[in-house]
Amino acid sequence: MAGNTGTPGQSVAARLLAVLGAFDRSHRALTLTEIADRAQLPLPTVHRLVRELETWGALTRRADSRFVVGRRLWDLGLLAPIQSGIREVAAPFLQDLYAATFATVHLAVRDGIQVLYLDRLSGRASVPVVSRVGSRLPLHSTGVGKVLLAHAPDDIRRAAMADLRPMTRHTIVAPGVLDRQLRQIRQQGYATTTEEMTLGACSIAVPVRNGDEVVAALGVVVPSLGRNRASLVAAAQVAAQGVGRTLYGVVPTGTGPVDGRT
Repeated sequence: MAGNTGTPGQSVAARLLAVLGAFDRSHRALTLTEIADRAQLPLPTVHRLVRELETWGALTRRADSRFVVGRRLWDLGLLAPIQSGIREVAAPFLQDLYAATFATVHLAVRDGIQVLYLDRLSGRASVPVVSRVGSRLPLHSTGVGKVLLAHAPDDIRRAAMADLRPMTRHTIVAPGVLDRQLRQIRQQGYATTTEEMTLGACSIAVPVRNGDEVVAALGVVVPSLGRNRASLVAAAQVAAQGVGRTLYGVVPTGTGPVDGRT
């Protein structure tokens, strides 16, 4: 495929987008030949386009000669209104939540049937956390993901339920069990996980609301929930309500009780 000429009459912009589109979650680092194959463009064309993208900062060449998405492209993505607005407004509330818990805290939104992490502050405790700013993880195995899945449209829930892959031996992969948990999340106003994404890491998460609409989620990752569950939920809900109030000028509704239930 590397030797083809691409779509006849294809614009330069279309070819640039094809090069960038060669990268995805399963293909984070690519050689020039691999980019050409996935973009269905001739290798000389890809070589020229990649050189221009590298100069601009959209792509970065690693020591092994593979290319990865560059920081400038990530910075550009953060200008998307839902991401930049929520991320900027949430920053001081994330700082407050971190100061109250000394735990790793997350801000995330839903992207299809995945959770997209917009921001993260690392806690002091030695807890294994696989999320990174800009990374995507399954909805069903993360605290923030479960909150977003619980309030997602029916078609999104059905699609997520059809792909319940086990991330650890504790991941809930039975659709009926997960569906009951999602109903409980909507009733109580928060989600919990126990080593479902990573062994040794538990989490609580709460929704950020615009009225009745859930637009994002805040999460706290700790070694164990134990007796701190209610206080963690309360701290996270205060932060989430602050974000929603600052963004939309309304007091969020439907936050649910804080009673320490599972």
